[in-house]
Amino acid sequence: MLELRPNCEFCDSDLPADSENARICTFECTFCATCAEDVLKGHCPNCGGNLVARAIRPALLLARAPASTKRVLKAEGCPQAA
Repeated sequence: MLELRPNCEFCDSDLPADSENARICTFECTFCATCAEDVLKGHCPNCGGNLVARAIRPALLLARAPASTKRVLKAEGCPQAA
């Protein structure tokens, strides 16, 4: 089951469980659409895989399977765009 991490790893913007702005890789590294598309050019800086829109868990299921509250943040922030 997806963790649904609550923030972008680079800019720390909030990404609630119902956010259409969240992008993830196969390891669930999580980024906002702006960082994923404009800065990272669709590729995860951690594993090199592609970044895709994160699935949205229906609100009725969040009570039984809540989103993660653990924030992951890279201290160095976003890398410079190539």
